[in-house]
Amino acid sequence: MIIAVDFDGTIVEHRYPEIGRELPFAIETLKKLQQDRHKLILWSVREGELLQEAVEFCRARGLEFYAVNKNYPEEETGHDHFSRKLKADLFIDDRNLGGLPDWGTIYEMVRKRLSYEDLLDHYEDEKPQESKKGFFDRIFGK
Repeated sequence: MIIAVDFDGTIVEHRYPEIGRELPFAIETLKKLQQDRHKLILWSVREGELLQEAVEFCRARGLEFYAVNKNYPEEETGHDHFSRKLKADLFIDDRNLGGLPDWGTIYEMVRKRLSYEDLLDHYEDEKPQESKKGFFDRIFGK
C-alpha cells in the first residue's frame, strides 16, 4: 500500500514550528511497515526549511520516505495543475476521526487491514460476556 503519514502530532509531539519529541514506537513502526513493502509518503503542512528539518529528523533515525508532500519522488510541483491531494491508500494522521491510535495498534490495523470497526469488534469479542439481564434488572438486582 501507499501510506501517507503526517509529521507533527503523529511521528512527533505537536510543537510546530519546533520539532517535538518522537512519539513512542513511531519511527520503529514506520520502518517495519517499509520492511513489509509499503511505500511511505511524508505528508505534512510543513514547507521549505521546516519540511527539510522534519525529513532530516526522520533520516537521522533511519527512516527514509518514498516521497515528501507528493505522490512520487519525480512529481513536479511548479505547474498550474499540481494538487497536494495524494493518491494514497491510507492516511495516518493525528487529526483522524477518533484520534491517533498507539503505534502498535496502527501496525496491527495495517498488517491485518482492519478498520476501526473491525478492531472494536475484535476487542468486544475478547471481553467476557455481560449478563443478558435487562436494564432495570441490572440496576435493581432482580
